[in-house]
Amino acid sequence: MISTSKLAPYAHYTLPDAVIPELPGYYRGKVRENYDLRNGARILVATDRVSAFDRNLAVIPLKGQVLTQIARFWFEATQSLCPNHVIEYPDPNVLVSKRLRMMPVEIVVRDYLAGTTSTSILQMYKKGAREMYGHRFEDGLRDNQKLPHTIITPTTKAEQGAHDAPLSADEIVARKLLTEQQWRDVSQKALALFAFGSEMAARQGLILVDTKYEFGFDANGAIVLADEVHTPDSSRYWLAESYPERFAAGAPPDALDKDFIRRWVAARCDPYTDPVPEIPQDVILQAAATYIDVYEKVTACEFALPDLSIAPLARVRANLKKYFEKAA
Repeated sequence: MISTSKLAPYAHYTLPDAVIPELPGYYRGKVRENYDLRNGARILVATDRVSAFDRNLAVIPLKGQVLTQIARFWFEATQSLCPNHVIEYPDPNVLVSKRLRMMPVEIVVRDYLAGTTSTSILQMYKKGAREMYGHRFEDGLRDNQKLPHTIITPTTKAEQGAHDAPLSADEIVARKLLTEQQWRDVSQKALALFAFGSEMAARQGLILVDTKYEFGFDANGAIVLADEVHTPDSSRYWLAESYPERFAAGAPPDALDKDFIRRWVAARCDPYTDPVPEIPQDVILQAAATYIDVYEKVTACEFALPDLSIAPLARVRANLKKYFEKAA
C-alpha cells in the first residue's frame, strides 16, 4: 500500500466541489457534480467528498480520481456484458456520458452477510429480521459469513439526505417501478457483472463482497450501466488471504473500501442523528491510501499521482473548456 507519508503533500490537494458556472444543467449529487449539456450528454465530475449514512462525512484527497479511474477500468472490461454510458474521459476526475432515463431502483448484489448501514442485511439480521428483500435467511448466520448464493437486494433511490428503502422483486413490479421483463433483464445483467467482477477480484487476491449498480434506459429503452462500477464507494472488497482465519476467529475481515471511514465515525457517534466529530488528518490520509490501494490491487496498475503545481479545480476547468462553447 502507498504510504501516508508519500501522500502527505496531497493532504490539501482536494476537490471538495466542482461548480463550473460556464456549464449548464448543474445538479449536485452526493459525490459528483453533474452538468446536462444541450446536446444530450452529461458531464460527471467526481469530487473528493465521501458520503455515507446519508450525509457527507469528509473530503479525501485523490478519491475522485480513484473513483473515476477504477470505474473506467471496469466499464472497459465489462462492455460485452452490458452497454454503458461512457462517451469520453477528458480529465482524471471527469466522465462525459450519455444522458439516460435512470431506473428508480438501485440494484445491490451481495455474496456475504455484511454491512454497516441501516439497509445492510447484516444490521437488519442482527435486529432479528429473517425476511429481507424478498429473501428468507436462516437462523444462526454469523457476521461476514458467505451466503448460500448470490442475492439481489434492491432499494429505492432516495434524494440526498433521505434514506433508501428496501424493496423486493415483487414490490418493484407491483409498484410499477419496472416491468417484469425489465426486472428480469436488469437482474441478469447485474448478476453477470457481479460474477465477472468477483472472478477478476479473486485473481488479484480480493473478495468482491457486495456492490451497488445503477442502470438507466437509453432513447430506445435498452438497459445501460451508469454511474460507477465496482469502485471502493459502490463496492466492498476484502483481502481473500486473511478472510478464513479472521472469520474463524470472529474478527472483522481486512477491508478495502469506504467502510474505513464509516467504521471510524460509527465507533464515535450515532452517524444518523449525532454531529460527526472532526476526522483527524492521519485517518483522512489512511483513507486516501486505502482508495489508491484498491485501485492498484484491482487493476494491477500503479496509480498516477497528479501534478501538485496545478490545483484540481483549475485542471478540471481547463480540460472541460471545450464544452463551454457548446453550452453557450
